[in-house]
This record gives sequence, C-alpha cells and structure tokens, in this order.
Amino acid sequence: MTELATARLRLRQLAYDDAEFILRLLNDPGFLRYIGDKGVRSLADAREYLARGPMASYARRGYGLYRVGLADDDVPLGICGLVRREGLDEVDLGFAFMPGYRGRGYATEAGAAVLEEAQRRFAIHRVLAITAPDNSASMAVLERLGFRFERLIRLLDEGVALRLYQLEQP
Repeated sequence: MTELATARLRLRQLAYDDAEFILRLLNDPGFLRYIGDKGVRSLADAREYLARGPMASYARRGYGLYRVGLADDDVPLGICGLVRREGLDEVDLGFAFMPGYRGRGYATEAGAAVLEEAQRRFAIHRVLAITAPDNSASMAVLERLGFRFERLIRLLDEGVALRLYQLEQP
C-alpha cells in the first residue's frame, strides 16, 4: 500500500475502513458546492464509491486519491491525489478537505507530496487541475503549487465552465 509522509501529514491509499469518513466528506456542503454530488448517502454507497473510484484507480494505474491524515494521530482531514477524469487528456490533481482543516496549508502540503510522487514514481510531468470559477481557496492552493490558469472548459455538455490549470514539472 502506498504511503507518503510530510512534516505534518500522512497520505495513504483509501480502504473500506474509510467509508464513514468518505460519507462525511462527500456530503459536506463545501464538497457538494464546489465538487459536486456523488450520490453517496450511506456507508454502503461510500464503500461502492471507494471500490469504483480510488481503489479501482490504484489497481488500474497505481495511483489515485489518498486519505490525508495528521502525522501524529492520523485523524482524517481530507483526500488528495491523482485522478484520470473523463474529458481531460492528462492526469489531474484533486483534493478536498473537511471544513475544520481548510485554510491551514494542508492541501498545499499534501498536493506537493502527490506531485513529487507523480514525477518520481510515475514519470508524470504534466498535471492538470480543475476548479469551480468561484472557488478562490482551491485556486490559491493550485497557484501556490505552481499551477497556472490555462482556460475555461466544460467537462459535461451542460455543465458549468470550470477553470483549467496546468503544471509542467521538469
């Protein structure tokens, strides 16, 4: 199982034991507003989300969204990792954190660890990211990580325009 560590954080692959946390995170009003409704309403739904999403990605690609916890007590804070999203030609960086852990630099710290792994372990040098046009906090995280705004895109025909960012790593 893949694990990454930073000064304050521990990132690891998501597992079925994380279903309760995923249920809370995916139903947080901020997640619903800026990322969208994944239809996860029960622990069974959360386990299905884990199986079809992150766990399937680990098996298929070797990477995916990681559970981010505090290094000292492993309290779950959020998720961060690489995602292959329909409608994007490249891998993209995704992240979401529980309300009490936003604005503390955790997303930037976790994102930097994931980007370093992308380059070192997977030889991924171009990474994309998308965000809602009014999600200034996520835009700031991406810019701190070195991403640059590229253009507005629509992933779904009737979806809202999203801000597409890109990062070229050496």
